[in-house]
Amino acid sequence: MFGDIVEPSIKVGSRAWYTVPVSILAHTALIAAAIIIPLMAADVLPTPPSMMAFVAAPPPPPPPPPPPPPPQVAPAPKPIVEVNPSAAPVVAPSEIKAETGLEQGVKDVVGGVEGGIAGGVAGGIVGLEAPPPPPPPPPPPPPPPAPVRVGGNIKPPTKTRDVKPTYPPIAQSARVQGVVIIEATIGPDGTVQEAKVLRSIPLLDAAALDAVKQWVFTPTTLNGQPVPVIMTVTVNFTLQ
Repeated sequence: MFGDIVEPSIKVGSRAWYTVPVSILAHTALIAAAIIIPLMAADVLPTPPSMMAFVAAPPPPPPPPPPPPPPQVAPAPKPIVEVNPSAAPVVAPSEIKAETGLEQGVKDVVGGVEGGIAGGVAGGIVGLEAPPPPPPPPPPPPPPPAPVRVGGNIKPPTKTRDVKPTYPPIAQSARVQGVVIIEATIGPDGTVQEAKVLRSIPLLDAAALDAVKQWVFTPTTLNGQPVPVIMTVTVNFTLQ
């Protein structure tokens, strides 16, 4: 053990001086071969991309031509409105001119004509006569005289036709009797025109009115003229 320490079997610096440079050259040659050999293989190298990325895009197509203008349509001619000379004017005239006869289509007429209408317009139409004036309307009929009430100088008319009332069976069954007072309007001819109950018995009123409306009286005159009168009449209902 102490012998190896005193005389070691491996000694530093026992190799030759050219070992290190040769090693460096060998390593350099290996590295260069690893780099150059792949570069020399042309088939293995990747194909570089095309230069289309640097080419500018084509310009856009030109815009379409504008559409042709629509054909011009000739304006429709305005309708010709025939003016009737006899029609009434729409706008009031600023002045009123005297008629000359030319408005009616008459020409070459000067002055009136013999046998014309008195007071006619100068330049009137030959042979034209004024229509006769319309007859005056008939006078309105006189209003009917108002009915007068009997009394004083107005004497009650005399009954010329009497109609007995029909006794209602329901009133007979109920033993109803009495006097119904009626105000009657008698016309100029003596007939009863209106009748209304002044004193009522409900079961007997209708029968009393039906009988009175069938009565006939002599006409009442006032100043020689027949007039309607108002008088009061009674209808008596008595059980037999």
